[in-house]
This record gives sequence, structure tokens and C-alpha cells, in this order.
Amino acid sequence: MALYRFGKRIPKVDPSAWISDSARVIGEVEVGADCYIGHGAIVRGDYGSIRLGPGTAVEEGAVIHIRPDGLCRLGQRVTVGHGAILHCNEIDDFAVIGMGAVVSFDVEIGRWAIVAEGCVVPAGTKIPAEKIATGVPAKIAGPVQQRHKDFWTYGKQLYVDLAARYPQEFERID
Repeated sequence: MALYRFGKRIPKVDPSAWISDSARVIGEVEVGADCYIGHGAIVRGDYGSIRLGPGTAVEEGAVIHIRPDGLCRLGQRVTVGHGAILHCNEIDDFAVIGMGAVVSFDVEIGRWAIVAEGCVVPAGTKIPAEKIATGVPAKIAGPVQQRHKDFWTYGKQLYVDLAARYPQEFERID
């Protein structure tokens, strides 16, 4: 696990969370139960604060940061896709941020909202609960349907399971 103190700011990590040794968790970051922080991810609370709710997955290469004295809060079972960049205030429970998406300052993403792959959510935008946002800049493309929730419930559980499996099954062999 790669945890870094920054001044007096020290990460707090639930013992059931898993953080890759190639990830960087820096400063005032709280990592909740059953979280997964993948290889090469950066969660940077050097001059702002970041809170990851239980069961949240920050996939490989994602970056989460916040402005000075800001708070970036991710609720429970949020999925942050590979290579996504977040500078936002809040991502509510069960939301999905697609691979390569950019979520800018002062953005709020509602419960069960889905931000599509490659989408750019400009500063100050609010994506309502259970809506799908796509494009550059983000536009509401429609409602989240039960089939989306079913698919993402399955996907979210995969990462909760990975957080439990990695401590026993992940081993460097060279």
C-alpha cells in the first residue's frame, strides 16, 4: 500500500480496503470499507480533503484531487473508471464515472447517475440522480434504466470482491 503523509495530513484507510502499491494516496484522504484503489491511481488530498465511501472503486490510472480547503466526497459504491480525472465536490451513492471522463471543479453527480466514457463535465455542472450524461461538454442523454443498475450492481460487486481477494492472491513473482 502506498500511503503518504503531507505535512499534518495523513490518510485514514479502513482495514478491509485494498490499495495497490503503485497507487498513491496522499494527505487528507479517508478510504472506506471494501474500497478498491487500483494500480497507478492517484488520490491526492494534499491541500483539500477526499472521502471515499464504502465499496467505492477507483480504477487504474484514475486521478482524484480537490482545490485548497475543498472537499471531494464520493458516496458508497461509486465506480471511477480507468483513467478518469475528478476535481469535483460530490459524487453520490452508486454513481458511475466512465473511463477517461473528466469531472471538473464544483460539479455534483447525483445518486445512480452515469457519466459516459470520455465525457467532460464542465465546472459547476450538476448531473441529476438517475440520469446519463454523455459528450463534450456533458449533456443529459436520458434516464438510467433498471438494466443499467443491474449491470453496474454486478460490476461494483466485482471490485468489492477484488478488494477482498487481492491481499491473499496478488503476489509479485519476478
